[in-house]
Amino acid sequence: MAMPSQNRNWTCSLPAALLLLAPFDILASLAMDIYLPVVPTMPDALGTSATVVQLTLSLYMLILGAGQMLFGPLSDRIGRRPVLLGGALLFGISSLLLAATSSAGLFLALRLLQAAGASAALVATFATVCDVYAARPEGAVIYSLLGAILSFVPALGPIGGALIADHAGWRAIFLLLGGLMLAAILNAFRGWHETRPAASANAMISMRTILANAHFWAYTTGFSAAMGAFFVFFSTAPRVLIDHAGFSGLAFSLSFATAATVMIISARFAGRFVGRWGMAGSLARGMCLLLLGALLLGLGEVLLAPSFASFLLPMWVIAVGIVLTTAVTANGALAAFGQTAGTAVAFYFCVESLIVGCIGTLFVLLLDGDTAWPLAGYCAVMGIVTLVALHRIRARG
Repeated sequence: MAMPSQNRNWTCSLPAALLLLAPFDILASLAMDIYLPVVPTMPDALGTSATVVQLTLSLYMLILGAGQMLFGPLSDRIGRRPVLLGGALLFGISSLLLAATSSAGLFLALRLLQAAGASAALVATFATVCDVYAARPEGAVIYSLLGAILSFVPALGPIGGALIADHAGWRAIFLLLGGLMLAAILNAFRGWHETRPAASANAMISMRTILANAHFWAYTTGFSAAMGAFFVFFSTAPRVLIDHAGFSGLAFSLSFATAATVMIISARFAGRFVGRWGMAGSLARGMCLLLLGALLLGLGEVLLAPSFASFLLPMWVIAVGIVLTTAVTANGALAAFGQTAGTAVAFYFCVESLIVGCIGTLFVLLLDGDTAWPLAGYCAVMGIVTLVALHRIRARG
């Protein structure tokens, strides 16, 4: 893919680029997860019902995903930078106002605005990554690190939220979100240059064109397999390790963090592996690692009592597969849509959210969520589906 001329303005080193990009990736997800520990106390704090408070969670997720279908094409029309800065500013201001309100109706409205801002910032961030790094070797490292962040914020966010709420109250959570976003905006205002290809302002792409692309489906399914594996892991780990293996809260947190460490270390070497195996080879190996992890989980469930060895060690294998997968799935899914990356990115995340939310939840509900079977089943099924999709592409080629 040819490098757009605007991208000559993007001269950031890899560490500087991560400092620009990562805050928007983190905060969009963190606004959901850091708030979870205070949800039980919010009906009393706002003088409302638990149902209304639940809407502040459900509607945030809905707007975060659906909003990208608006902001993705908009970023193709007017540029990544204005969508990013506008969305981030909306997020920051609404977060600060959330900390100041005691009205349930206003709180719900501000959460919708916060979600819309997060959606705009998230899609502009990944469209920029696609514009700049699709043809660069650093792209694998950027994608794998951002994918790791998207996986681990749901795990670590609630811990941070509980600590903040215990020491400073629930309003401090939203003050922190707003303050961090405003700091990220100041950094981006100086260093985030426009990367939208000139042709994309006039380019049009239909939903049918994207959804009919076999590469889009194969790599988006792979991304869904990777992100969903962590979703199912996060959903079942407390029940397996605390309720059945007898881990304390601290022991659970430290054990959980080992999977994060594995992902961070693996991300450091992702570019080297992708350079050696290519996108299709890396995705195939990532899925094979998910399948191997699923096999080890199944053996652990049958032969061992719930323990670090039976549950966490297989997750280390899956974690390496997640990193190897997320290092290539965005490039693979979006390669055909370089001039309209914003629109394609929106579909990429929308489809992934639907697959993870629906299929991942089904595995947790239909299999025994107190065991490793939901994680083993999801990794096995999604790994096989992705490998079949890759095989069909190769057969056509």
